[in-house]
Amino acid sequence: MRKAALHGVLFLLTLVTTTMAGAEWRYGKSFSYGPDGFSWIPLISWEEIGGGLVFSLAFLGFLTVHEFGHYVTARYYRVRVTLPYYIPVWLGFTFGIGTMGAFIRIRERIFSRKEFFDIGIAGPLAGFVVAVGLLWYGFTHLPPLEYLYEIHPQYRLWGENYAAYAYRSAEDISLGKNLLFWLFEQTVADPTLLPNRYEVMHYPVLFAGFLALFFTALNLLPIGQLDGGHILYGLLGYERFNRLSPLLFTLFIFYAGLGLLPLDGNWAANGWLYGGYVVYLLVVFRPLFPEARRGFLVAAGVLCAQGACGLLWPQVQGYNGWLVFGLLLARFMGIFHPPCPNEQPLSKGRVWLGCLAMVVFVLCFSPAPFLID
Repeated sequence: MRKAALHGVLFLLTLVTTTMAGAEWRYGKSFSYGPDGFSWIPLISWEEIGGGLVFSLAFLGFLTVHEFGHYVTARYYRVRVTLPYYIPVWLGFTFGIGTMGAFIRIRERIFSRKEFFDIGIAGPLAGFVVAVGLLWYGFTHLPPLEYLYEIHPQYRLWGENYAAYAYRSAEDISLGKNLLFWLFEQTVADPTLLPNRYEVMHYPVLFAGFLALFFTALNLLPIGQLDGGHILYGLLGYERFNRLSPLLFTLFIFYAGLGLLPLDGNWAANGWLYGGYVVYLLVVFRPLFPEARRGFLVAAGVLCAQGACGLLWPQVQGYNGWLVFGLLLARFMGIFHPPCPNEQPLSKGRVWLGCLAMVVFVLCFSPAPFLID
């Protein structure tokens, strides 16, 4: 009973924090900071908090379906598993969405590749269905431009051409594109009502749908013990997966770090950045090998390859935000997958289902999901 109460309390706290974050994003204002600075009196009305609830219910609906996809499948195989733990986080306006997601804990060993595969794939596919539903509803129920004018009254002066004048700040936040979001824009949305990429966060269902795609892709990364790692482990088996996963992780870090280090020759001014990044590479690659020397060599190779790309193709940029997730993968989640007693290969039907999961990953993945221009 106490454990069930803990899950319920965490859910309610996450509902509160995501509602607060949803209200801030939707109306473009902070609870505590206005034109005159900090205020002890909340600057968001109860009506606006209700508007934030639209985002909260949409996004938590996705998270809940995703986690219960894992939960129900685990229970089907009689694997002991907890209810979802929701993670409430309140960081304030432009710093978060009110949560770091949710997770379940598997409390006993899984005995076959088939069980790992089925439990791993159930969450992303279930959540993907919800994500598609959110995008469909969001793009087919776009409000008129008057909705945006109420959030940004200055846009009335520019009308439909507001994008040509509005985005001149050095800190304009926008959402990156992924293939599925782009397809919905092109085929479903009314182009006269389509919001600019800097304004999508004001549309709560669309914003929740984009985040649902982002979290689906994140979980489907075929590395370690992420859902995508479970799926690829089921497809390849223990030995082949654990040879491939470190390679995929290395490529992931290589892309993430592209363009981070300035190559303008000002080594003294940028020494702290170079030193910090070298330490980062050593930290994330050390767990890949039993010998520290091999981790050092891989870190040096990645650094040299990134430098060579920067010199040859200076316009090529990775997404440095992925470096944070790379650190979490290396030091907390793990790059390798544990074995199971039954290494029997999957059926052809599950192999095709694994291919479908890869297609879903490609559709959902944003190389640069969140941008500050």
